[in-house]
Amino acid sequence: MATRKKTSSRRYGKKASKKVQRSMEEMKSGTLRSGRSGKKVTSRKQAIAIGLSEARRAGAKVPARKKASKTGSKKRTSKSSRASS
Repeated sequence: MATRKKTSSRRYGKKASKKVQRSMEEMKSGTLRSGRSGKKVTSRKQAIAIGLSEARRAGAKVPARKKASKTGSKKRTSKSSRASS
């Protein structure tokens, strides 16, 4: 009798994949527009990001966005301390 391994849970839900698929189709047909500027989206990565963002707003199972690192602020403070001395 073989024992089954416990399967890991999905990182992205079905609703998220549907939103990404729809945004990819819009990008390929040339109707996908970016948010603020309204320019036509030509990048595949940008189309995926827009689909995941829409899925998050719709309440789908999507991991949180990665936060930007704070290394830029550290560099600025070290330069200003050197300039004052």
